[in-house]
Amino acid sequence: MAQDQASAQAVSVGEFVDVLDSLWPRGAAEEWDAVGLHLGSPSAPVRRVSLVVDVTVETVQEAIDQDIDLIVAHHPLLLRPVNSLVEDHAKGHLVASLVRAGIALFSAHTNADAVDGGTSETLGRALGLQDMSAIAASTMPGAGIGRVGALPQPVRLYDLATQLGRLVPQTPGGLKVSGDPDQMVSRVALCTGAGDSLLSHPEVLASDVYITGDLRHHPASDTQQARALGHAPNLIDVSHFASEWFFLDGVRRQLNTRLPDLEVRVSDIVTDPWDFVVHPG
Repeated sequence: MAQDQASAQAVSVGEFVDVLDSLWPRGAAEEWDAVGLHLGSPSAPVRRVSLVVDVTVETVQEAIDQDIDLIVAHHPLLLRPVNSLVEDHAKGHLVASLVRAGIALFSAHTNADAVDGGTSETLGRALGLQDMSAIAASTMPGAGIGRVGALPQPVRLYDLATQLGRLVPQTPGGLKVSGDPDQMVSRVALCTGAGDSLLSHPEVLASDVYITGDLRHHPASDTQQARALGHAPNLIDVSHFASEWFFLDGVRRQLNTRLPDLEVRVSDIVTDPWDFVVHPG
């Protein structure tokens, strides 16, 4: 038992971060992003790791209950500057809870989106896309945001949306689709998370359908009207959280291969911010 415990504690936070940086080089992150180690001592031991999309009250409490040593989050907790960490505010409460529990915090955000095997590419592979390439080049050569590729054979837009809905976690908002359900689609562009900034990109405009999340009314409406004139793709709007959570199980497998002595868990807590929808009778 003592030997097993010593083996499990052989990796330090610093050594673990080196492995994470090799998976998701920080040079691939957008300039505005905040990635890397945010909390914790590089010399502290790591035995148990939790993978999450968001750092929330629920995912932090789960980590405390499970005796987690380090959380790897996709979305940075401290992306925007804060002037106070008082504990009756959300970020102060979360930071204080993590520090008191001795839990380190690491974030891989746009760098995990951009690299091979990243969030968008993982979802594209699950949909069967072939000959994938990045939609927009990243700051690091060979990396890029979003992916575009071809389905093995054309399918109805409705069937593609159904396939996607079966892959990602269920959320109250579900999937929303803009387009003729019976239209045959073959070329697919996608960007996990929020991707309406790419709606006018030539690779997206040349595709039959664009899959992303957090689509706002006016950009989606403009795309719908442009599609009526033959100048824009169909749209599938998927939950921001759900599109990125799908990536975490692949990360778990990668870490289990690289560091087999660690216990790596994927949190199944749904951190989509919506709790329910109402359909008045």
